[in-house]
Amino acid sequence: MSNPKVVDGFEPDPSLTNEDLQPTTQSQRTFSWWELSSLWVGLVVGVPTYYLAGSLVDLGMAWWQGIATVVTANVVLLVPLILTGHPGTKYGISFPVLARSCFGIHGAHIPTLLRALVGCGWYGIETWIGGEAIFILLPNAIKQHSSLSNSLPWLGTSILEFSCFIVFWLAQLVFVWRGMEGIKELEKYSAPILILLTSALLIWAYVKANGLTHMLSMSSKLSSQQFWALFFPSLTANISFWATLALNIPDFTRFAKSQPDQIIGHLGLPIFMGAFTFVGLAVTSSTSVIFGRVISNPIQLLEQIGGPTTMILAIFGISLATITTNIAANVVAPANALTNLSPSNFTFRKGALLTALLGIAFQPWRLLKSSESFVYTWLVGYSALLGPIGGIVLADYYLIQGMELSVKDLYTSSPNGAYYYSGGYNLAAMAALVAGILPVIPGLLQKLGMVSSVPNTFVGIYNNAWFFSFFVSGFLYWAISRYKGRQHKSLSSGSDPLLPAAN
Repeated sequence: MSNPKVVDGFEPDPSLTNEDLQPTTQSQRTFSWWELSSLWVGLVVGVPTYYLAGSLVDLGMAWWQGIATVVTANVVLLVPLILTGHPGTKYGISFPVLARSCFGIHGAHIPTLLRALVGCGWYGIETWIGGEAIFILLPNAIKQHSSLSNSLPWLGTSILEFSCFIVFWLAQLVFVWRGMEGIKELEKYSAPILILLTSALLIWAYVKANGLTHMLSMSSKLSSQQFWALFFPSLTANISFWATLALNIPDFTRFAKSQPDQIIGHLGLPIFMGAFTFVGLAVTSSTSVIFGRVISNPIQLLEQIGGPTTMILAIFGISLATITTNIAANVVAPANALTNLSPSNFTFRKGALLTALLGIAFQPWRLLKSSESFVYTWLVGYSALLGPIGGIVLADYYLIQGMELSVKDLYTSSPNGAYYYSGGYNLAAMAALVAGILPVIPGLLQKLGMVSSVPNTFVGIYNNAWFFSFFVSGFLYWAISRYKGRQHKSLSSGSDPLLPAAN
């Protein structure tokens, strides 16, 4: 690994930087609005998103209410998404480096590792889902081979299922190993293919079911009071769905050509989410007409359709959809967090490889088979707990820093640096983080079944966890920082030698 570059006499601290953590240069800023929109297409089209609106309809909402809830959540999420993406594009810095400005040079490890842990958990689970798609769509002659299909107690699954998991695991590494440029190319060229395959599935359902009458006839089973009682926790859950990526979005926007590119590129999120959840709901409702029963799992549906051509397209389509979601959402953040933890030992590639290995170590087949609801409740709930980090980051950048950062100070461990605070930790951010998380814990514990009951106040806080923690931590951080009258101690005045050209 090369040493940090010296610019205008300033040498970044080697313990805080390497080639993957340094601000992006102008030549590295190759993401246009189309590449960022393609990123969201790749992220949105996947098995988990397919269920979203349908799950709300199952709870009693009308079809349009379910889709409207999903779209509303993503419109709300656009605000922190675009705001957090701004410093990434302006300064060319990743989320771990941005976090140093508010949490401190060393304190930044806390929010980045919290985000990374969620990513590692999801990476293993999404990889297992991709492997299961390959397994389910294999010919029966292979699956019925007893020596390969029998579950082994020491492994927790069969050799055949584990082999499908490893095949999918290896397939993802091909793209991960090429770094951010490889991820960009994957998302860019996958987007039109995924749109085409999704459209083909919708057309098939429309023709076979003689229209979408069955879906359109799904009316609400809820009274007005019941609807609003369901709407707000559902809104929070849907915001939490992409809240993790909204937190580390600078990891992507640092490669954007300009601010308009990053803003326009994100505007497609609610549109794509609404469109794909509509497809999921329309196709699922049509299966009751076509097959006489509801098939909500898209993998099982494609197995029912049958035919060698369909099988090949199904394996290709589901694999592509899962890979595009998993790599962008669950590899980039952990890889950058590990690189930030020890720049001398980790590069983006090494961090991504360790993330993939941790995905195996988590043994997602055991987690999903033992308690699928526990895993998803925990991961979605845990994502909601990341709300306070987003609130602190935005309060600091816009209200305290005034959108002006000293890039040099983000890469120095000097006690005189603006972001050194108390031994490298900003105690105001730590206090605000804890204050935002603690009130959410009782409701989460009840949701997980660890406690039988909690006061209704805590239930309400958990149902609105992202909103509550985001605003409480953000406001508290702002109030403490203003009270302390923090003074910015930059190493030097003038322009930043590490700062890329203005956008």
